[in-house]
Amino acid sequence: MMKKSTFGIALAFIAAAAGILTAVALYLRRREKELDEYESLLYSDSDFDEDDDEGEETVYEPIDTEPKAETDDSSNA
Repeated sequence: MMKKSTFGIALAFIAAAAGILTAVALYLRRREKELDEYESLLYSDSDFDEDDDEGEETVYEPIDTEPKAETDDSSNA
C-alpha cells in the first residue's frame, strides 16, 4: 500500500499532466481555426482576380481634398 504523501504526489502529477494535455489540445484547435481562416482568405475567389478584369478598364475619379467653404446665412440678413 502507498503512503499518503506518495499518493498525493502521484495524483498531483496526473492532474498536472491532464492540464498540460488539455492546454495543448485547446491551443492546437485554436491555431488550426486561425490557419483555416487564413487559408480561406488566401485562396478564396475574390473580385481582384485578373481573369475577371479582362476587357474592363479601371476608371479613377478625382477626390476633392479642399474643404468646402461654409456659408453663414445670419450675416446676410
